[in-house]
Amino acid sequence: MMEKQKLIVICGPTASGKSALAVNLALEFGGEVVSADSMQVYHGMDIGTAKPSRKEMRGVPHHMLDVADPSEDYSAARYREQARACISDIAARGRLPILCGGTGLYISAAVYALDFSNACADEAYRAELRQYVLEHGKEALHALLAKQSPELAAAVHPNNVQRVIRALERLRSPQADSEPQSVFNGEPLYDAAWVGLTLPREELYRRIDARVDAMMQAGLLDEVRRLSGQCRSATAFQALGYKELLAHIDAGFPLDEAVERIKQGTRNYAKRQLTWFRRERAVRWFDVSEFENNRALAEAAAGYIRETLHI
Repeated sequence: MMEKQKLIVICGPTASGKSALAVNLALEFGGEVVSADSMQVYHGMDIGTAKPSRKEMRGVPHHMLDVADPSEDYSAARYREQARACISDIAARGRLPILCGGTGLYISAAVYALDFSNACADEAYRAELRQYVLEHGKEALHALLAKQSPELAAAVHPNNVQRVIRALERLRSPQADSEPQSVFNGEPLYDAAWVGLTLPREELYRRIDARVDAMMQAGLLDEVRRLSGQCRSATAFQALGYKELLAHIDAGFPLDEAVERIKQGTRNYAKRQLTWFRRERAVRWFDVSEFENNRALAEAAAGYIRETLHI
């Protein structure tokens, strides 16, 4: 039996320090980072997605950034193929792949043998769901998904109606009659060490608010304005920070209220991320607040990884 490829997985809510830890571990183990962020795949969406800068990468190669144009929709199935190819290439060169991000569905798609071919293309059902949105709103549609599958609902924002509908179609398919939590109970494709980052809620929310303020100071509004003049992909412009600022640009929604909506939306998203990742039993959780600095956190995580992967 062929030995599985070793893999480090770093997950957790936004603003918890995943990217910095990934770089530190890459420098420690001779690794390369594979991003698992559904919005960092897009060219030009840099500030609002907290895409790591060259300085923050510290010479560590990063993959799965800027692989799609904001004018096109991007899927978990496409991510799965590209991310796995990156992981194989990194391993073939004698490096250690580090899968890092906050998009739970993308991480699961890469690590587990998920099948994306069973989506139901029932146009009548799709039309029914769209009508339901018109009558009851996006939150009500998302609640339908949450009732059937908390796991999938945790990975999809209520405003992303298209992806909510796709998820409901997949659940309706005869091939998708089992609960998606089997994703977490199935056999992973890799010998993986899962590192999860968490923080006390108050500290996490403080970090989120500070990050949004920093994004605005760095020119997020100009970034959204520039991108909105080029294209408006249904997927790309559902990203937090982009859709709220589009409301300001297109409809004159007050900027301070738009920024507050970004902060609140990001806090809600962080809760959904934790809901997703806490169902993954293999995760070893590290409370970032318990460590003096990033170096101390990296040392603790590295110790766990050495023990788990025998390296």
